[in-house]
Amino acid sequence: MSAPRISFEFFPPKSIKASFRLWDTIHLLKPLDPDFVSVTYGAGGTTRALTHEAVEAVHKSTPLRVAAHLTCVDATKTETLAIADSYRKIGITDIVALRGDAPGGGAFEAPEDGFASSLELIAALKAQGDFTIRVGAYPEKHPEAVDQKADIEFLKRKLDAGADEAITQFFFEADTFLRFRDACAAAGIDKAIRPGILPIENWKSVRSFSERCGTSVPGWLIDAFETAERDNRTELLSIAVATELCSDLIDEGVDALHFYTLNKPTLTRDVCAALGVIPQVDLAEVA
Repeated sequence: MSAPRISFEFFPPKSIKASFRLWDTIHLLKPLDPDFVSVTYGAGGTTRALTHEAVEAVHKSTPLRVAAHLTCVDATKTETLAIADSYRKIGITDIVALRGDAPGGGAFEAPEDGFASSLELIAALKAQGDFTIRVGAYPEKHPEAVDQKADIEFLKRKLDAGADEAITQFFFEADTFLRFRDACAAAGIDKAIRPGILPIENWKSVRSFSERCGTSVPGWLIDAFETAERDNRTELLSIAVATELCSDLIDEGVDALHFYTLNKPTLTRDVCAALGVIPQVDLAEVA
C-alpha cells in the first residue's frame, strides 16, 4: 500500500489560547507535506474576518499551500468577490467555495445582491480565471436535498461550472464513499473527489454533530466506543478506526485524503503515520 496524498482542514482561532493551538497544529502537521491546508468559516459566516487573518498568516509564515473557505452568506456579490481578490493579491489562489449555513441555523436565504448558491459563486470565481476551486460533496444525502441523486446532479453542475475538485463530508464506512464514487462516475463526473476523514477526538460531540449533518453512525461504532470509554481506550480505538477506514479506501484506489483536524493534530498525525505518510525534513530549518 503506497502512502496517500493528504490535506488538512483547520478553523480560525477566536482567542489567544486558540491561536496557540492552531499554530501548534500547523507545526505538528506541516512536516507531513500536505497538498494544501484549508481554513473554514464559522456557521453563518461568523468568522469571516478571522478566517481571512488566519489564511494570510499561514500563507506568509509557512510554505504551505492555503485554501480559503468562501461562502455566500451575509455578503453581497461585490463584497464576496472583493475578498477573493484580496486573497489573489497576496498570492492565495485556492478557494473552497461553499453556499454556507444560514446565521442561527435557519433556512438559507440569499442576501440582498448576494450569491444565491455555491453554483453562482463558482461561476463568478471561474470567470476571474486563476483560482483553483474546491467544493463540498455529500456521500450521504444532504439534509436539505430531495434525494442523493439530486445531490449528485448538483455536484456535477458545480464541477461543470468550473470547480476543480470536490471534498466530501466525513463518513465512517468505506462502502459509503465507494458507492457514492460509483454513482458519481455513472452520472458523468470525472473530476477528483477527495474523501473527508474525521479522526474521532470526542465521541459524544462527533456523534451529536453526525446526527445534525446527516452522517450515518453505524451500530458497530457505537458499541465499540461504549466499550472503549469503559476501558479508557478511546484514543487507541479512534486511531484504529480511522486507519482502517483510510486503508480500505486506499485499497480501492483512493490516492488522496482530506483530514478534518479540529485544530487537534495528534490523532491525525498518528493516523497518517500508520498509513506510511513520512515527515519531510526541511533542511533549511535544520541548518
